Amino acid sequence: MTFSIVARVGDAYGVAVASKFPAVGAMVPAARVGVGAVATQSFARISYKEDGLALLAQGHDAAETVRRLTSTDEHAAERQVGVVGVDSQATFTGGSCMDWAGGVAGGDDESGYAIQGNILAGAEVVDAMERAWLTTAGAPLPRRLLAALLAGDAAGGDRRGRQGAALIAVQAGTGYDHAGVLADLRVDDHPEAPRELERLLDLHELVSGPPEDVAPLVGDLAAEVAERLTRLGHPATADDAERALEAWAGVENYEMRLAPGGIDARVLRALREATA
Repeated sequence: MTFSIVARVGDAYGVAVASKFPAVGAMVPAARVGVGAVATQSFARISYKEDGLALLAQGHDAAETVRRLTSTDEHAAERQVGVVGVDSQATFTGGSCMDWAGGVAGGDDESGYAIQGNILAGAEVVDAMERAWLTTAGAPLPRRLLAALLAGDAAGGDRRGRQGAALIAVQAGTGYDHAGVLADLRVDDHPEAPRELERLLDLHELVSGPPEDVAPLVGDLAAEVAERLTRLGHPATADDAERALEAWAGVENYEMRLAPGGIDARVLRALREATA
């Protein structure tokens, strides 16, 4: 009833998942900074998440972690699990999982992935996810996870339809307050859940990313920004556009993208969209 990718790039780990099941993000994915990531699905056993991360933290590789999780589970034939550790990856599909069910794992010193799904349109779902992962090398982990998920959805995904989706990614020293969370997003009930997850990731990057492509807030650009901010209820002139920009950014949660003397390209785009 679910398809997912568990992956690693350097010291970043994450999971993306979609399913014709509500709040799938509450059950399937787990990731821990410096340790790895786990996805449990197909009659998911929630304890696989903490137990799997604990085994990885103890130094077991992904294959041994999967073996230990499933060997003592009397219902292992109905389970799927994907695991990625510091330098290993593995996927497991029990023999009683509902068709189509299967997975693939691969990697090298720099990255690794485990892709798995059940009740899928066919093997082409997993194949499409793997291709998307491999062809997006160099992109940030959350974007690669999302690309794989969207590719699986476009290839047929869960053959029953769409409802829930989620993405979690962690890396030491990153994210809001440098707490290590690159992204932690959930779509609990939506008819186009994977695409809604994409919208949420766009929004998340806008409000939590650092300044990028900063343009000096001078001349015609300063005048434009001041005029647009005035229309939004933050009166300004070209000379004090930065002050008004800070006030508006505080309302819209764009504080992390503020740059002294300039304006971030994505903030400028959001401002123009708000006053179109």
